[in-house]
Amino acid sequence: MLNELLCLSVICHLIPPPPQDWNRTWHVGNPDLTQCFQNTVLVWVPCLYLWVCAPIYFLYLKSHDRGYICMTHLNRAKTAVGFLLWIVCWADVFYSFWERSQHDSGASSSTQAPVNLVSPTMLGITMLLATLLTQYERLKGVQSSGVMLNFWLVAVLCATVTFRSKIIQAINEPLTVCVFRYTTFYIYYTLLLISLLLSALSDQPPLFSEASKDANPCPEIGASFLSRISFWWITGLIVTGYKRPLEQKDLWCLNSEDRSQRVVPQLVRRWNNECLKVKRPEEKTLYSPKKAPRGERKEGVPVEESEILIMKTPQKTREPSLFWALCLTFGPYFLISSLYKIIQDILMFVGPNILRLLIQFVNDSSAPSWQGYFYTALLFVCTCFQTLILQKYFHVCFVTGMRLRTAIVGAVYRKALVISNAARRTSTVGEIVNLMSVDAQRFMDLITYINMIWSAPLQVILALYFLWQNLGPSVLAGVAVMVLMVPINGVIAMKTKTYQVAQMKSKDNRIKLMNEVLNGIKVLKLYAWELAFKDKVSAIRESELRVLKKAAYLGAISTFTWVCAPFLVALSTFTVYVMIDERNVLDAQKAFVSLALFNILRFPLNMLPMVISSMVQVGVLQYSLSLSLPLSTHFLFLSLVCLPLFPGSDSISIEDGVFSWCRNDAPTLKRLSVRIPDGSLVAVVGHVGSGKSSLLSALLGEMEKLEGSVSVKGSVAYVPQQAWIQNATLKDNIVFGQERKESWYHRVVEACALLPDLEILPAGDGTEIGEKGVNLSGGQKQRVSLARAVYCDCAVYLLDDPLSAVDAHVGKHIFEKVVGPQGVLKDRTRVLVTHGLSFLPQADLILVMVEGEITERGSYLELMARDGAFAEFLRTYANKEQEDDESGDICYLHHHHHQLAREVLGKKAKNAEVGRITEADKANTGRVKLSVFWEYMKAIGVVLSCVSIFLFFSHHFASLFSNYWLSLWTDDPVVNGTQPSREMRLGVYGALGASQGIAVFCYSISVSIGGILASRYLHQSMLYNVLRSPMSFFERTPSGNLVNRFSKETDTIDSIIPSIIKMFMGSMFNVVGSCVVILIATPLVAIIIPPLGILYFFVQRFYVASSRQLKRLESVSRSPVYTHFNETLLGASVIRAFGEQERFIRESDGRVDHNQKAYYPSIVANRWLAVRLEFVGNCIVMFAALFAVMARESLSPGIMGLSISYALQLTASLTWLVRMSSDLETNIVAVERVKEYEDTEKEADWRHDQSSLPPGWPTAGNIDIRGFGLRYREDQELAVRNITVAIHGGEKVGIVGRTGAGKSSLTLGLFRIIEACEGEIHIDGVNIATLGLHELRSRITIIPQDPVLFSGSLRMNLDPFDGYSDEEVWRALELSHLKSFVSGLPDKLNHECSEGGENLSLGQRQLVCLARALLRKTKILVLDEATAAVDLETDNLIQSTIRTQFDDCTVLTIAHRLNTIMDYTRLYMKTQTYLVLVLDKGEMAEFDSPSTLITKRGIFYKMAKDSGLV
Repeated sequence: MLNELLCLSVICHLIPPPPQDWNRTWHVGNPDLTQCFQNTVLVWVPCLYLWVCAPIYFLYLKSHDRGYICMTHLNRAKTAVGFLLWIVCWADVFYSFWERSQHDSGASSSTQAPVNLVSPTMLGITMLLATLLTQYERLKGVQSSGVMLNFWLVAVLCATVTFRSKIIQAINEPLTVCVFRYTTFYIYYTLLLISLLLSALSDQPPLFSEASKDANPCPEIGASFLSRISFWWITGLIVTGYKRPLEQKDLWCLNSEDRSQRVVPQLVRRWNNECLKVKRPEEKTLYSPKKAPRGERKEGVPVEESEILIMKTPQKTREPSLFWALCLTFGPYFLISSLYKIIQDILMFVGPNILRLLIQFVNDSSAPSWQGYFYTALLFVCTCFQTLILQKYFHVCFVTGMRLRTAIVGAVYRKALVISNAARRTSTVGEIVNLMSVDAQRFMDLITYINMIWSAPLQVILALYFLWQNLGPSVLAGVAVMVLMVPINGVIAMKTKTYQVAQMKSKDNRIKLMNEVLNGIKVLKLYAWELAFKDKVSAIRESELRVLKKAAYLGAISTFTWVCAPFLVALSTFTVYVMIDERNVLDAQKAFVSLALFNILRFPLNMLPMVISSMVQVGVLQYSLSLSLPLSTHFLFLSLVCLPLFPGSDSISIEDGVFSWCRNDAPTLKRLSVRIPDGSLVAVVGHVGSGKSSLLSALLGEMEKLEGSVSVKGSVAYVPQQAWIQNATLKDNIVFGQERKESWYHRVVEACALLPDLEILPAGDGTEIGEKGVNLSGGQKQRVSLARAVYCDCAVYLLDDPLSAVDAHVGKHIFEKVVGPQGVLKDRTRVLVTHGLSFLPQADLILVMVEGEITERGSYLELMARDGAFAEFLRTYANKEQEDDESGDICYLHHHHHQLAREVLGKKAKNAEVGRITEADKANTGRVKLSVFWEYMKAIGVVLSCVSIFLFFSHHFASLFSNYWLSLWTDDPVVNGTQPSREMRLGVYGALGASQGIAVFCYSISVSIGGILASRYLHQSMLYNVLRSPMSFFERTPSGNLVNRFSKETDTIDSIIPSIIKMFMGSMFNVVGSCVVILIATPLVAIIIPPLGILYFFVQRFYVASSRQLKRLESVSRSPVYTHFNETLLGASVIRAFGEQERFIRESDGRVDHNQKAYYPSIVANRWLAVRLEFVGNCIVMFAALFAVMARESLSPGIMGLSISYALQLTASLTWLVRMSSDLETNIVAVERVKEYEDTEKEADWRHDQSSLPPGWPTAGNIDIRGFGLRYREDQELAVRNITVAIHGGEKVGIVGRTGAGKSSLTLGLFRIIEACEGEIHIDGVNIATLGLHELRSRITIIPQDPVLFSGSLRMNLDPFDGYSDEEVWRALELSHLKSFVSGLPDKLNHECSEGGENLSLGQRQLVCLARALLRKTKILVLDEATAAVDLETDNLIQSTIRTQFDDCTVLTIAHRLNTIMDYTRLYMKTQTYLVLVLDKGEMAEFDSPSTLITKRGIFYKMAKDSGLV
């Protein structure tokens, strides 16, 4: 140090006096710095700063080019001022040379100091560098530079000291003034101020920047450095939010680095690299039709290029780490936050040290008064700087968290699109949606606090160091207490992990079940199963709440240890300090500086266990996410060689193919060898479960290929057996992202028989189709699915029984116009799975499948000539009256179809709003109503709420009084070097601490238990209200909205709201207590608190209005993300088949970005609030210290220490109070959104208290329909009208009619799914409108059109109420021809059905529905196209079962295949009458026996003729 001072002295030419004289600087009333110090250190500091930063900054700018900025007036001004500064500095240099020359010539007797040459030269070069850097920034597109602003600020601060000194010198020593140097300095100082001002302004945007392309770019990009660090740039949005509720249009576009298209690929790439690292391929190769030019096995056999990913079985060396992939992706940006955190941690200890200096100042009456003001100013500057650093730290953390959530959601979505069936079984839709909603959020929340892992120990070490300085070895007692706390926190963390795993498992199961309930809600209502599934959901919920309750007790113990730990540390330290030596006096400096340090210690001691717990939780989540992002082998790698199509070659080729749904399962398809020539029509036939759909899946690459090879040449289109329909307009469903070609579109719509449907739909092809096609009939859905495939105009068409759900005449039309030899696809390769025998003669090749093998193949004539099993099957089931070749007069579209197409498609110009059915989630506006808080209080219990508030008050009163007691203790007089009443003081202090602990434990328990009681009540009431809602509610409410309520909103009510209430109450009492203490100590603060309070209030109101609305907008925009994801999972195979993955990924990314557009302003608004509120808090600290300094004569050190230590806490408490009040208001929105389903319309009561139904009703099965009519929506016409028909008990009635005639609507009216608008239905003389819905629905049975199964055991799917014995269930399975299949299963009745019953074929699911009907055996049975998905043989078996088992029942059959009706006629004519009800345009057209109707030659006759039955 001495050497450095001597060097400065030499430069200054001042050997005798030192460069800095502390007697002149510190111990005087008017301090000043020496001339040498001013000319060296104060000049060199800004220069040194810029030269150190310049190389790093240069490299940064070189790698972050944002385009260049044109020369503007601002830039010209900066450059001009820079050059002027350079000239001024060189003027000083030249003046020094001139002075030296004058000295050498003897004109002057003064000696020239080297500093007069060195410093101006150094400064001049630095100014030139600053000017050049300004220009380089312009070329690189920097609008505002923090580096340059800091440089000018440091330069101005250093020059200000010199400026003051020069003024003092000019006043006191006017003869020593050098006019030239003074003049140049004042010019220099003025130019520095101008430079500082200019650098605070922002330049115009660079040319060609990405932001300029956005419609509403984020102002952050163009904001100045000061605006960015103070978050001023968001003020405009917050003011808008205060004036009126914010809307989507007010939100800015996301910055390019935060968007999905930038963020997600980074994580996916890192994750794939991580997966590749942990795999070592086995040397095993299978077969493929295409040899690769390189890549050989050890034996030298070439490896097939197209198969490489599927065939190399990976051997895992370790599990891939998602955490490591996340670190590599987001680590570099996140490291900036670590730098901010280190600075902030160090600054935290400035406050206690300045407090120590202030107490010293009060005790030292000889200290000059300016020192007190200096300490006050220093305290204010340091706390403000700490505020800015801390908020930048949080900003970086939250932005990282936001990007991380975007990346996880995007990665899960991308993997869900390619996940194989084997991997798909391990995670259901509900679980994956849960990963995207709640679990990705947990990851995001952890990012904010993950730095505490290293920061907490650092803070503890620094606190202990300063405590050691203050109290000496006594602090070891406190360390011992902390060490004892570690194992307690460790045990709590371990137990927390166990509970969290259990809770997450229950939550996943609950969301999974809710997802299925919402998907199958129509079936639940038809079967009156709502209560059974409500009980199942409630049982899972109860187990979840039991775990939450255990976690609450654990949380109470944890809170007790957190709150008591710092107090116990303080108590033990003070006890040891005063007891080990009588001479150890606990004065104000030791007590309150220690207390301030103990308060700092409180945060890391509190946070560390929380962070460990969160990391444990996220560790569990990482495992879940790793499962849902499995290794590449779990994904589909299409084992198809897609080659260009050459005329005459085979379009599809399978050689010795063996396929399985999972590599470990038994093969589903065996010994497949087939070649399909280009342009041929291939029909695939076989019984239910014979492997027909599996064959198409194998061709699509959806199955694991165990052996052999498969190739498909050209593009592929796929029509699944169960049509997958998007929640979009009909037109969008057909066009499916392709280019719109009007003439081709018209042709496709006409060929697929959609024109009559377009006439019915309210907005033509612009009508919105609900989720899963809820507002379309089964036939309409199938035709839209077919139209989508046809429109794509591909080379190969895989059609999985698309004609099963359509009317016979429509089926014939579609076959002729689309699939058949004369159809629009006549030149394409078509593989048609079918149960319709009438189409087989026109097929080029027929494949007969039995148990996964092709047993026969050939043309229709070849197979008939062979006289094998197929020929026998045909002779048994084919209609004896073969269809006449009457294709000339097919149905209803041959005439004027092109004109009709134009007319109908022109209809879409109708108001598109008419065609909308789904309602987007709406954001409420304005303040959250007090009624919502009152509802939550009632859910907790008013008494429990009041008890909790009292306990909060008790805890904070004890805390306040204990600190006041400590201040009295420190002011005790010292007698003979000791304080006489220290034992009494210590005892009371300890007792007050114990009472705090008890109060903390009790209020923690009461709030947590209250939260659980509220959770239970709110979830149960929401579940009940949703299940009570009518079908129209589910049709217009996207399932994503409902899943969001049951996952995210429920999780908020479970976990977040109780903890926010605890923190809000704690912060409120802290703020009130601190203000009381400060006012008692320094009453002058009362002058300042009101204006600061008003400022605080305005900032808070501004913030809360915007924050609340942003939270609502974010919540509303979250639902579409899950809705789209759910939809994608259900249609993944279709999306893959059409190769539309990229479009769906873009759509998902767009929805996630749309959601983050609302989230990003909300996190910036939090920072905006914190900066302003902490500034208010810092002002209170400053004024508390300032008035204490002013009143030091009358103020005791104890009271001053107490006042300032509370003021230091107040800053954090103020910010936390507003944050918590806002969080409470924004999160209580979850209660509002959960409660909103109370007010929606409900179905009629499930059961009436006084049921007047006779036992066993209905006994006869008479149905009397009188003038019946219904409509789907209030604003629509009647779908069914004026139907009057009497059906006697035991009669069998077929209901037929073209698409849209009202067949299914009549059924819905019978079950009161839709209530009647006019007329009545009587069953056995009882008006069904007077019954409870369950009383009605449980006594009539339906076999629905779409067979829906739920995940769970097969037995549960048959009998969810456990109302039947095993014998009865087996009997039902036997009669539904499933007994042999179920007996062959390993778990038999306990066989686990996957979600939606996907591990059973569609036909098998239909048979399960038949088994349900057989179990219930009611007097009325409705078959809603029940045999559409089964082959004719199975159909025959089902009909025979129905004939025998429901012989005395009334059976209503909705049939598309008229031969079913004709078969019924033949079956029933000997024993009883079979009647047909023909509907046309919602009205009853004909009602009589089939033979009579054919004789009348009406509508039924025409339909029969079209089907070739007459």
